[in-house]
Amino acid sequence: MSRKLRIWLIFLIFLNGYVSLSFELVVLRQLSFWVGSSAVITSIIMGIFLGFMSLGYFLGSSERIAHKRIRTILATSFIIIAMFALLASSFPLVMEYFMRLYRWGITSSVLQTFIFSFVFLSIGPFLFGFNTTLLSRCLHKYNTNYTGNIMAWDTIGSVLGSLLTTLILMPFIGVNYTVMLIVALAAFAAIITRTKWWVILLGVSVLVPTILINSDYVQRSRFGILVNNANSTISVSQFADGMRVLYMNGLPMSLYNPRTGKNAEYIDYLNQHFIYNMPMDRPRKILVLGAGGFTAGLDDKYNDYTFVDIEHTLREVSEKYFLGHELPDNKKFIVQDASQYLKNSTEQYDMIILDVYSNSFQVPEGFITAEFMQRVKSHIAPDGILIMNVIASQSFRDKYSQVFDNTFHTVFPTNTTRQVIGYANPYSESDVANVLYVWYNRDSDERIYTINKTPVIYDRYVK
Repeated sequence: MSRKLRIWLIFLIFLNGYVSLSFELVVLRQLSFWVGSSAVITSIIMGIFLGFMSLGYFLGSSERIAHKRIRTILATSFIIIAMFALLASSFPLVMEYFMRLYRWGITSSVLQTFIFSFVFLSIGPFLFGFNTTLLSRCLHKYNTNYTGNIMAWDTIGSVLGSLLTTLILMPFIGVNYTVMLIVALAAFAAIITRTKWWVILLGVSVLVPTILINSDYVQRSRFGILVNNANSTISVSQFADGMRVLYMNGLPMSLYNPRTGKNAEYIDYLNQHFIYNMPMDRPRKILVLGAGGFTAGLDDKYNDYTFVDIEHTLREVSEKYFLGHELPDNKKFIVQDASQYLKNSTEQYDMIILDVYSNSFQVPEGFITAEFMQRVKSHIAPDGILIMNVIASQSFRDKYSQVFDNTFHTVFPTNTTRQVIGYANPYSESDVANVLYVWYNRDSDERIYTINKTPVIYDRYVK
């Protein structure tokens, strides 16, 4: 075997490993905002990915595959991988997939993940394994001692695909350009495997729509996408009446109308009943976990605000495209995970607004636990107020609404209220609405009135 052929085969094995891991990580990122990133969801995706890859390893060893056809098969395989990378990794196409499932009544995140994985994560991973076996056969034909080298270069490619994709490419150039790179590398692998006119034509046929769908210009002009990085895909839309909608990962997160000053209904309720009527004897310290479009206390320039969100571009996008003006000096923005911020902070707040549950498609599982709520509780000052905005059933029709309520009252058993915002029909099969859970950090009298002892006449005048 010539040195040139050996280098070419090893490079293709390396490239196959790189593209496979990079492709898997981008898919995990794109799906996480629709179905979450729990162990169940991740295990489904990885299980199907690895299962079909194993099938590819097995079938690639078939003796019926003639050695002289391997280059043509590899080229075709890489083209198909590029096509499925386009379909499974492009955010606009992923968003369309989930919107259609919801219109068809398929709302289970587990079922959505299974369907997506079988449709989009079966053929590509199968071909990754298939390619590795075919390339290994080519090397073994000339030297049977190359098994270790094959495994090493495939693993090196996978490691680099993992590290570069998550640590450099998605954070700094964006997920959309990372998708372009994956498709381009797969097309490049096809072309150098079989430099024929039809391979070049097919490679270009996949690469061109990938660039069109994922380019900044098209994503901004066609889909209004302003940011597409490792954490978020953010867009802002404006309607004829002046209302602006801030979308994160395809879901509406904040509403604001600069003409009328109107916000989302629950934000207007929160501002009018809890923030704008605060006493003016001193500035209150307010913590907002889940910054959204910074509309909580939007017109308040007196109290001190700390907004915490994991998306670092949120303030810039909100000021430039959503609010249309800079935030005043009394509003600080911290880029950090909400749980980590609370863990590392010793600050006490007069009010904490928890707005991380306002996504009816995906619930952040780490933030709905009793342990997280205890962490929040420890940062509320005496006489302070906690407000949680939750998308839930008004009449507890689903298990999530029931168990969330149980969890909340385990941590906050007294001095609580539950306010449904806007119209919600408790007799409807779908009575999901914004629900504000409110807790007041005040001493609680845990007595109850009974027929035997009812001193209510005195309690009315005791504070």
